[in-house]
Amino acid sequence: MTLALAIEIIGWIGAVLILAAYLMLSTGRLSGQSRLYQWMNVVGAAGFVLNSGWNGALPSAVLNVIWMGIGFMTLWQIRRTRPSAG
Repeated sequence: MTLALAIEIIGWIGAVLILAAYLMLSTGRLSGQSRLYQWMNVVGAAGFVLNSGWNGALPSAVLNVIWMGIGFMTLWQIRRTRPSAG
């Protein structure tokens, strides 16, 4: 597999993760304050950052860096306000 193909696949995986997270949020299967929802967005955005950066789409890359930052910020707030299970 070529590097370009791997980056394309990573971008598509990122898209699927973000869309699945949004679908699950919209249908009430996940809360915006759930760790799973936020991690799906963070990992999905990372895939977009890699793909869009590789392809020179800087506005998309910057948008997704910010998207990741929001996700990490929310995960930090969740961690501070809710103790971990176990």
